[in-house]
Amino acid sequence: MKKVRGSKVRKCLQFLKHGAKRILNFGKTNSGYFRVGQEPKNRVSVPKGHLAVYVGEQEDDTCRVVVPVIYFNHPLFAELLREAEMVYGYNYSGGIQIPCRISEFENVKSRIAATGSG
Repeated sequence: MKKVRGSKVRKCLQFLKHGAKRILNFGKTNSGYFRVGQEPKNRVSVPKGHLAVYVGEQEDDTCRVVVPVIYFNHPLFAELLREAEMVYGYNYSGGIQIPCRISEFENVKSRIAATGSG
């Protein structure tokens, strides 16, 4: 019986250890924000129903952000896309670049989430 209790305690401690690691890494490894050129080697994959966009006013200050595809139908996000069209046009090679500050982009994301569209 002592071995059974010891193995249960060991499993409990392992569970707590892994849970603590997840809490400490919250928002770091899987936040979806990475400086372009500094992405981790095991780049975060884009889940089904999402797209990666690049957000930043200047090329050297751009972050890769994964957003739900449903955002592209929202009027607030459409406004960001119109700004991108004015800056880069339709013939821009590469990913979708949103020319705004991250804080502005976060504001739009929050407003979309508040309407229940994201």
